[in-house]
Amino acid sequence: MARFSIPTKAEVTEDNQLIFDNLEKGLGFVPNLYAYYATNETALGDYLTFQNRKSTLSKKEIEIVNLVVSQYNDCGYCLSAHTVVAGMNGFSSEEILEVRNNTTHKDSKLAALADFTLAVTKEKGKVSNQQKENFFAAGYSEANLIDVVLKIGDKVISNYIHNIADFAIDFPLAPQVEEASPAEVG
Repeated sequence: MARFSIPTKAEVTEDNQLIFDNLEKGLGFVPNLYAYYATNETALGDYLTFQNRKSTLSKKEIEIVNLVVSQYNDCGYCLSAHTVVAGMNGFSSEEILEVRNNTTHKDSKLAALADFTLAVTKEKGKVSNQQKENFFAAGYSEANLIDVVLKIGDKVISNYIHNIADFAIDFPLAPQVEEASPAEVG
């Protein structure tokens, strides 16, 4: 079985060491996921540039996408990290669980975003015309659609990296959610 380890600051390139310094200043620590990216000479900087690109989506909307995709991909690391971030961006614990359970209905626009995100993720982009119409009818634009797909790609990258390497989660663990039946999802 392959072994995956989190590199220390001393084990990464000088460029990645500078990024580690910035992460420590901004977050107070270097999350294991980011440190793991530094195993590759350029991946950490490239990923952070992609992750932090300007978006037409609000911070709350971005967290909807992050939570929906991470739940679908069963990534405990990203669910834990984004439970914290979603809380920092105004979501209650109950709302976070509703998003993860695909039962977000209090805010119809956010519910439409969650439904669309799940459909795009599950259907690999081949969503129905009705799903697209529901997304647009909720007030989203084609520019928003592009940002949703880019954010899905961002989260898939992190979900897959953690699901493959399975390193320690260094955030408070996200609570488990009940599995929805296939008829309830999507």
